[in-house]
Amino acid sequence: MTSGKILVAQGGGPTAVINQSLVGVALAARRLRPLERVYGARHGVRGILDEDFVDLTEETSHNLEAVAATPSSALGSTRDKPDVPYCKEIFKVLRAHQIGHFFYIGGNDSSDTVRIVSLEAQKAGYPLRCIHIPKTIDNDLVGSDHTPGYPSAARFVAQAFIGANLDNAALPGVYVGVVMGRHAGFLTAAAALARKFEGDGPHLIYLPERVFSMERFLADVKAMHQRYGRCVIAVSEGIIDAQGQPIANVLAAGSQTKTVERDPHGNVQLSGTGELADLLCEAIKNQLGIKRVRGDTFGYLQRSFAGCVSDVDQHEAREVGEKAVQFALWGERDGSVAIQRSADYAVDHVLLELDAVAGKTRVMEDAFIAASGNDVTAAFHGYLRPLLGSGMPDPARLRAGAVKKVLGS
Repeated sequence: MTSGKILVAQGGGPTAVINQSLVGVALAARRLRPLERVYGARHGVRGILDEDFVDLTEETSHNLEAVAATPSSALGSTRDKPDVPYCKEIFKVLRAHQIGHFFYIGGNDSSDTVRIVSLEAQKAGYPLRCIHIPKTIDNDLVGSDHTPGYPSAARFVAQAFIGANLDNAALPGVYVGVVMGRHAGFLTAAAALARKFEGDGPHLIYLPERVFSMERFLADVKAMHQRYGRCVIAVSEGIIDAQGQPIANVLAAGSQTKTVERDPHGNVQLSGTGELADLLCEAIKNQLGIKRVRGDTFGYLQRSFAGCVSDVDQHEAREVGEKAVQFALWGERDGSVAIQRSADYAVDHVLLELDAVAGKTRVMEDAFIAASGNDVTAAFHGYLRPLLGSGMPDPARLRAGAVKKVLGS
């Protein structure tokens, strides 16, 4: 059995429940291996390189439980994307501190980091158990039914569109809500769970899994506006044209007033900017002549929104942390923890090979996307509903009949 200290870190975008996984690791490790030290690396892999560790063994269980219920990454995170040389340096630090178990909570890039560090340890003949713990609001990890962090973010999106739909019904017009999701549309699709009554929005949903056509989009908006006198639209930030180019980039190229932001590598900045919503609203106003058009970009709000957390997500995020420790201490291989669904709604956990997960991206299955390309299916509703947890809002409508006019029409 592998011995040595235990190190856990958090990477990538924070979520509302990522600290549940962190605390799951810390408490399970202290319970199962009470003599070992449990370290946390501040700001992900960058903290490992800087040897910036905290000793979680010294935390009280009470405070850990309070941290678990707090959104965002308690240890801090990083957007570093380690290559092989970077991971070799990580391994050197782990070895110097006699780390025997390495847990990294994160998404696709984090799983690849774990894979490379695991290979370096094997090459050196160093007994290091490496476990990737899943986390991402994008829900795009291969091999998992769903990923911790997604249900809570999806709950936020569904509730936000409940409110947006009610607002839009009171003061009719066109509303465009842009939701996170560069390659996978799971989060944007969650807006569909806002509907209760006939005519509720979102009336249109656009996902990165389907080619976006501006001509089709405008025709769809016009048809819905004529039908309902209003239109609520959910759009993924990652929608692309037939050439695979982000629509935000395409629209900005043809606009005299808007430009898109790019990172140092030239990639279009999708999150944290309101450009796509503005550009789509501009097109609706100019080409359809609709005066009341409004747009919002949810941006970072959906990631760590306090008070809008799925209770299902909370306990599943805790469980993947605990299962990671069990797999590490009782198993004989490295891997990535995955949630598997069974029965009406129950879950189990498996340890996938790192190669099966690392660097890969899951997108929405065709069975979840309507043939029209601008909506989701009943199968997606069935998939997401159990994940949202208890206590979802239940909007109501007035049912009183109209009073007969006295003065005529």
